[in-house]
Amino acid sequence: MAIYKAPLRDMQFVLNEVFEAGKLWQSMDATQEVTPDLADAILEEGAKLTENELFPLNRSGDEEGCRFEGGQVFTPKGFKEAYQALSEGGWMGLGGNPEYGGQGMPKMLTVLFEEMLYAANASFTLYPSLNNGATLLLDSHASEEIKAKYLPTMYEGRWIGTMCLTEPHSGTDLGLIRTKAEPKGDGTYTLTGNKIWITGGEHDLAENIIHLVLAKLPDAPPGTKGISLFLVPKLKVHEDNSLGDFNNVNCGSIEHKMGIKGSATCVINFDGSEGIMIGEPNRGLAAMFTMMNYERLSIGIQGLGLGEVAYQSAMDFSRERLQSRAPTGPKCPDKPADPILVHPDVRRMALNARAFNEASRAFASYVGMQLDISKYHSDETQRKHAADLVALLTPIAKAFITDRGFEATVEAQQIYGGSGYCREWGAEQYVRDARIAQIYEGTNGIQCMDLMGRKVYANGGEFVRLFTKDVREFLAATANNPAMQARNAQLETELVRLEALTEKVIAATKANPEEIGAAAADYLNLFGLVAYAYMWAKMAAVAVEKADSDTSGFYQSKLQVADHYFKRILPRTLALEQQVLAGAEVLMAMPEDAFYTHLQ
Repeated sequence: MAIYKAPLRDMQFVLNEVFEAGKLWQSMDATQEVTPDLADAILEEGAKLTENELFPLNRSGDEEGCRFEGGQVFTPKGFKEAYQALSEGGWMGLGGNPEYGGQGMPKMLTVLFEEMLYAANASFTLYPSLNNGATLLLDSHASEEIKAKYLPTMYEGRWIGTMCLTEPHSGTDLGLIRTKAEPKGDGTYTLTGNKIWITGGEHDLAENIIHLVLAKLPDAPPGTKGISLFLVPKLKVHEDNSLGDFNNVNCGSIEHKMGIKGSATCVINFDGSEGIMIGEPNRGLAAMFTMMNYERLSIGIQGLGLGEVAYQSAMDFSRERLQSRAPTGPKCPDKPADPILVHPDVRRMALNARAFNEASRAFASYVGMQLDISKYHSDETQRKHAADLVALLTPIAKAFITDRGFEATVEAQQIYGGSGYCREWGAEQYVRDARIAQIYEGTNGIQCMDLMGRKVYANGGEFVRLFTKDVREFLAATANNPAMQARNAQLETELVRLEALTEKVIAATKANPEEIGAAAADYLNLFGLVAYAYMWAKMAAVAVEKADSDTSGFYQSKLQVADHYFKRILPRTLALEQQVLAGAEVLMAMPEDAFYTHLQ
C-alpha cells in the first residue's frame, strides 16, 4: 500500500532555515504580513487537506478514470467533493491577487503547497493548477473590467480556467495553428477551430470553464507573430456575472492515457464560440507565455511530488520486506532474513531518490524566491536580476525536476522488486503518472533547446554568469567554515566546468547552428546537477551548524544525503561534459535514409 505524509519538517527547513524566507518577506511591502508562523500554519492545514481529502482518492481515481458520455466528462468518484473542499477552504486563490479576492501568498510558500497536492493526487491537482496559471495570465494581461469580472469567481473555484494551445497538425510549432477568430463588431469574436490535449477542457467540478485560447484573426500575419489570445467561457457570462447560454464549446472526446487517468485530457471544438480578446492583437503568444511558464514550474513540482510519495511508500515497504542477510552478517538474527535496507544496492536506490527529491524541493523554492523578488522587491536592479534568473532557471525547473522525479519513481518501484510491478502496491501508478511530466507543457527536449538557445547562446552566457555569481557569493560567505571546504571545493570545480562548457558551446554554435540542439539535453542535465549541488551545499551549510546538538538526527541525515549526492551523483557531470564536447557532427553525419538501412 502507498502512504503519504507531507514532509513538513523538510519544507520548514528549506523555507525558514536555508532561504530565511521570513527575512525576505519582511523586506517587501506586499509580503510583510506573511510571517514564518503564518506560513507554517498554512502548510500544516495544507497537509491535512492533501493527506485526508486527496490522497485517499489517488488510487481509486486511477482505477476509475474519467468517463465521457454524451459530450460530457465525469470525474472519478470523490473528486467533486474534494474540489469543493479545496474551493471552500480558499486554496484556489492562495497565491492570487488580493485586490480581486486572492490571498496574495508568496510563491516560495505556494510551491510547497503545490508539492503536497501533486504528491497526494497528481491527476486531481492538474485542475486547480491550470486555474492558477489562467488567473495569473488574466491578472497580468487582461483589462480591469475583465479582471474584476472573472478573477474573484475563479479564485473562489466556482469557475476554473484552462489553456488551449495544441491542434492536431500543430504541436510545439504554434505558428501553424488554424483556429480562427472573426470580429463581430461589438468587441467580441467568433472562434472556430479545434484543440487537442486540453487538460481539464471539460469536467463536472466547477459551474463554468474559462478557456484561454490561441487563435488567428482574419488579417493575421503568418507564424507566431499572428497569434492572438481569447477568453472563451463554456457558458456565456452576463453583465451581472450570472451564467447564460451554452457557448458552443464542445468536447469531442477524451484521451485514453498511460497515467493521470483522473485528469480529463480533451479534444475541444470551438463551433462558433464567442470570445473576448485578451491583450493586443497578434500579441497573444507573449501573453500566453505568462501562463505557460507558470505551468512549467508547476509541472516540475509534479515530478517532485510524485518522487516524494513514491520514496515514502518504498521506505514503508522496506521496513517489512525481509530478504537475505546483510553482507556483514545478520542484523535481525531473530528473524528469518533482514529488512532489505541492509543491502547496499537498495540503499543506493533509496538515497538517489531522496537526494533528488530534497534538492528538487530546495531548487523549486529557490526559483520561487526569484519569482517573489522579481514581482515584489522595491529595488529595480534586484527585480531585474531575479527576473533574468527565472528566465534561465524555468526550463531547468521543468525538465530537470521532472526527469529526476521520474527517475525517483523508477528507483522507488525497483525497491519493491516484483511487487512494484503490481497495481495494489501503488508504485507502478507513480511511474505512469510521472512519465507525462516529461512530455507536456513543452517536452523536456524543447526545454533543453530553450535553455541552450534562448537563455544561454542568445545573450552570450549573461544569465549563466548571474547564476554563477550568486553561487560564488555563497562560497565566499562559507569559505571560513572547515566543515564546508570539501563540498565547496567540489562545487567550485563544477562551476568552472559549467562556465567553460558554456563558452565552448557558444563558440561552436557561431560556426555551426546545429551545435545548440546537439548540446542542449546534456548541457541542461549538467547545469541541473550543478544547480542541485548548490542546493545541497546551502542545505549542508545550515546542517553542519546544528548537527552536533540535534537529537532527532534530522541534520545529520541531511549531511549524509548531501555526501551521497556529492560523491555518487554529481560525478555524472564528467560524462555529460564529454557528450557535449562530442559536438553535432556525430549526430548529423548519417544521412536520413541511413536510419532505415537495417530494415532493407
